[in-house]
Amino acid sequence: MKFQTEGMYKILSKKELNPTVTQMEIQAPLVANKAKPGQFIILRVDEDGERIPLTVAGVNKETGSVKIIFQIVGETTFRLNKKEAGESIADFVGPLGRATETEGIKKVCIVGGGVGCAIALPVAEEFHRLGAEVTSIIGFRSVDLLILEDEFKAVSDRLIVMTDDGSYARHGNVTVPLKEMLEAGEKFDLVLAIGPGVMMKFTVLTCKPFGVPCRVSMNPIMIDGTGMCGGCRLTLNQDGKRVTKFACVDGPEFDGYEVDFDEAMSRGRMYFDYERHAYDEACNLFKQA
Repeated sequence: MKFQTEGMYKILSKKELNPTVTQMEIQAPLVANKAKPGQFIILRVDEDGERIPLTVAGVNKETGSVKIIFQIVGETTFRLNKKEAGESIADFVGPLGRATETEGIKKVCIVGGGVGCAIALPVAEEFHRLGAEVTSIIGFRSVDLLILEDEFKAVSDRLIVMTDDGSYARHGNVTVPLKEMLEAGEKFDLVLAIGPGVMMKFTVLTCKPFGVPCRVSMNPIMIDGTGMCGGCRLTLNQDGKRVTKFACVDGPEFDGYEVDFDEAMSRGRMYFDYERHAYDEACNLFKQA
């Protein structure tokens, strides 16, 4: 893998998708030339910053840019969001992880939840490009958090938008229309769920009675992105045995029927208080500056 030197990662554009989600285009031609849907990068905002993984939300090989979409939840994403177009970030490494497997898939259902739709969109785009029939179901807590509707519409043969509170489109969660389609006899070569752990867990449970292949994209805490730190380990249940895998090198996509979601969600919650504290400290520092 080739790495670019510091100072090369210029922010070409910045756009607020909703009050907590931001889209940026980063100038990174080596990454843009090789990245495929489903892969991710690891970045640092500055020399003293932590490393965080973000999924590649799109590439433009002509401009040599990589699109990232992130939710402002901790100190690093807060600091990243303070950057403006024309500024640069310190490190931008990738592409990492395995690309989405598309071979043999003629009819696919993409299920995206919240900011997970940023990961789901390039996958939907790739299936559409390959000529597959694409059904997209995207869900949000409310209309205020809606993102990428037009982009999904452009690459989907059928798009269903859900809101938990009924403030826009259909009222309910993403498993409601999925279950309706499966009960009506709809057949999919693959259901791919990307979003919060609990959403992916119940998408898998919805598919299970119908025997539909179901994959999920696991994006836990990562540090080095090479499988050496062990921070992104997952437990899979394979042939009656519990097997440890690493999301950064073995994933991020896995067979949803094998993932121990309860363990994965429990590990993810371990960092919530730390992220909240770091975010609050970063806010206070910027207010004082």
